[in-house]
Amino acid sequence: MSVYEEVEIEDLDYDPVKLVYTYPCPCGDKFQITLEELWDGEDIALCPSCTLRIMVVYDEEDLPDLPDDYDDDDDEEEKEDENVDDGLVTKTKSLSLDG
Repeated sequence: MSVYEEVEIEDLDYDPVKLVYTYPCPCGDKFQITLEELWDGEDIALCPSCTLRIMVVYDEEDLPDLPDDYDDDDDEEEKEDENVDDGLVTKTKSLSLDG
């Protein structure tokens, strides 16, 4: 995978409310990468409007901490999926026993 440019994290804009770093893309939109992605070791920021990508150069010790009340949406979705699966299994067993 090729990258358009390597950019130091200090050159990106950080939004502490959305926990996202952005950088201007030549197409007029902005490359984006979340703080969580950076903490997970990701270093490629994507532009949502075109195919360009940049590599973010950073050290983890320079990243802001994730907030204490940070809620990982992926974990929440997995829990919802588990509940749905449990419900389907229960409903299926119930239908099998009734029929």
